[in-house]
Amino acid sequence: MIINSGRDGPGIAGTRAGITPRKHEPAIRGHRLNRTVRAAPFDPAGTPGAGTGAPRRSRTLGVRCRTMSNKVLNSATKTAVVTGAGSGIGRAVALALTGAGWSVALAGRRPEPLTETAALAGEHARVITVPTDVSRPEEVDALFSSVHESFGRLDLLFNNAGTFGPGGVPVEDLGYEDWRTVVDVNLTGAFLCAQAAYRRMKEQDPQGGRIINNGSVSAHTPRPHSVAYTATKHALTGLTKSLSLDGRPYRIACGQIDIGNAATEMTERMRTGILQANGELAVEPVMAAADVARTVVHMAELPLEANVQFATVLATAMPYVGRG
Repeated sequence: MIINSGRDGPGIAGTRAGITPRKHEPAIRGHRLNRTVRAAPFDPAGTPGAGTGAPRRSRTLGVRCRTMSNKVLNSATKTAVVTGAGSGIGRAVALALTGAGWSVALAGRRPEPLTETAALAGEHARVITVPTDVSRPEEVDALFSSVHESFGRLDLLFNNAGTFGPGGVPVEDLGYEDWRTVVDVNLTGAFLCAQAAYRRMKEQDPQGGRIINNGSVSAHTPRPHSVAYTATKHALTGLTKSLSLDGRPYRIACGQIDIGNAATEMTERMRTGILQANGELAVEPVMAAADVARTVVHMAELPLEANVQFATVLATAMPYVGRG
């Protein structure tokens, strides 16, 4: 049974005779509750889990709850937010967390991939899907409000949404709007999500939680013609360190996972050849996104007294050590 509550009042599809939906009816175990929240305008173009640019148009922010026997789940269940959860590393991490028993809020720009991730998690997974443009403060606020309403607390943010931007563009040819798009998603979006998570973790009882930022091996060693992406990933390292320092009094731990050549949509071109520092194109090896996900789950499940500050996971034979 799917119940929709929106501007036009409650609607119902696929219900059995004798069932009357109520506007604030909690989700029923094994069924799904679908409601909409008014959100800010967004741009339908862009990468999964992010999305910025102009012009923008209005939409509603959908929230789907699954297998929740109460409006707020048992407080013993740990809760995570995963941004960019509709594909790639975000999807792999979300599935690994639900498999480990976590309740997970799946955030990303496009609703359909989030629904697919929720379906892959299985009927008994405790998830909500919240379409979110992480570069929009009002949408980030709505995301974390939905998490608080649905789960009652927040234990983990996997800050994953990102974009590589226009690949292979020399510094002198990179347009301002292309630069801004990468910065808005990779840095501003990461900050907005971290800030919202930090506030929740500081205010909740028991206090504390963990933020894991998705960095990149490009936070250490750049690729040719990747100035915007590389700059944002270096900046993300500064964000990680600042959150770690400022979060100490409040039991808020922050770490970063720097990933190299996980097999995702963003790295598809590595299978056909990618520009090297010597000017040649070369095919590069990749690794499974599930290998990254296992590392994130390990970082997430440490007690708050312990923290993996930085972890690097990469395809063994990729050009990184001695790149170029």
